[in-house]
Amino acid sequence: MGGRTPSPAMSRRLLCALLTAMLILTHSGRIGAAGETARPDAIRAGLARVCITPDKPLWLQGYGSQSRFKPFAGKLNDLFAKAMAIEDARGERAILITLDLCVLRAAEANVLFERLVKATGLERRQILVNLSHTHSGPIFGPSDVSRVPMPEEVKETTMAYTERLYGQIADVAVAAMADLKPATLGWGTGKCDFVRNRRLYHADGSYRGMGPNADKYVDNAVPVLCVTAPGGKLRAIVFGCACHPVTLGDDNLKLSGDYASFAQEEIESSNPGVQAMFVQGCGADANSDPRCGPDQEKNVRLQGQSLAAEVCRIAKGPLAPVRGPLRAKYGEVDLPLEPPPPPEELAKMSGAMAHNAQRMLAAMQRGNPLPKHHRHPLAVWQFGEDMTLVGLSGEVVSGYVPLVKQALGAGGVWIAGYSNEVDGYVPDAVIVAEGGFEARGLVDDVGFYSAETEAILVKAVRDLRDR
Repeated sequence: MGGRTPSPAMSRRLLCALLTAMLILTHSGRIGAAGETARPDAIRAGLARVCITPDKPLWLQGYGSQSRFKPFAGKLNDLFAKAMAIEDARGERAILITLDLCVLRAAEANVLFERLVKATGLERRQILVNLSHTHSGPIFGPSDVSRVPMPEEVKETTMAYTERLYGQIADVAVAAMADLKPATLGWGTGKCDFVRNRRLYHADGSYRGMGPNADKYVDNAVPVLCVTAPGGKLRAIVFGCACHPVTLGDDNLKLSGDYASFAQEEIESSNPGVQAMFVQGCGADANSDPRCGPDQEKNVRLQGQSLAAEVCRIAKGPLAPVRGPLRAKYGEVDLPLEPPPPPEELAKMSGAMAHNAQRMLAAMQRGNPLPKHHRHPLAVWQFGEDMTLVGLSGEVVSGYVPLVKQALGAGGVWIAGYSNEVDGYVPDAVIVAEGGFEARGLVDDVGFYSAETEAILVKAVRDLRDR
């Protein structure tokens, strides 16, 4: 340019443009702390946790028996909300939040996700919440409070706790995003030895009730995801198990996260400074064994220790790499409900089926139309070609694990249930035909799932993955 010196105004504009470009690249993860270009498969991770133990005794969730119609007395564990934020080299972000709680109905889920989106600036598709499904955690939210004979003063305390809980979960999500740092992810899979299928059968193959059945399939896999700093220091262990946390029975009145909390505590005790996060799998038809009885507190500790030992064994490697880019997807699918049986049939239903049957009868008597479908949220997170995390809502039975893996047709699949919303059991076609506890259907909404639910849900997962 003939050696001409740029004017001060032009110099300022050039400098401004350069700084803006650097800020954009830094935010997107393409420039590291030293200004070097990051690998396209690079990952950053952020972690945070907050204790969500109620400050006043509340009623416990998970069993419908009258023995639970009173505030909890003492505690075996503190309960936590924990978050792991992920960002890839393009700046795509997502956050996993694990809660030591039992259920999250649609009304409460809508409030929670609205707050999370507002607090984090993320889209709904970028947030995945998983509940441990402990049966010794507190009732929260108006949906379940309205279904039990809870005194007014306890309702007020429960609603105050609910409001505080929403704020704590939003805050922990924000804190995890503020903690984003370069990280290496790796994963492996172990096995859990106390998971038992809980469906028992007569000699003719018909369903006869609930109890440990070692001869029937369960998903006993223990997926383990390790998060390490660039120097190799372990920062977090995310692990799963597909089993009802019901080692503590309905006579237990102590607050607890059941085996899942004891496992997390043991992992963190063995690895100081590490955050352990539990992800519940598709274990709606699986219970821990042994459970309940006079030795339940001893057994729940032993099960937690056993699961933690397997997780720590896998964490020592070798582990398969988990790399970017990250693709976080969210969808909703209408799952079909069975046509309502005749009123005289509904009137005869007892046990686990009675809850839905009575509400159907009441709706018919009022002249209200019964729903034909139930909206089911689902999530799929893909980490490059290395791992796919599937989050299914509701209490999903173990039969969906091989079905979804076969449909996705790839290795490295982690399937979680109890994600985003929990409103009753999601049976496969076999269980719909057999009947029994896991065919009991919805809790907050009304209806029994039809056999067609299986094919529709599996297809929806595959379509979401491919979208």
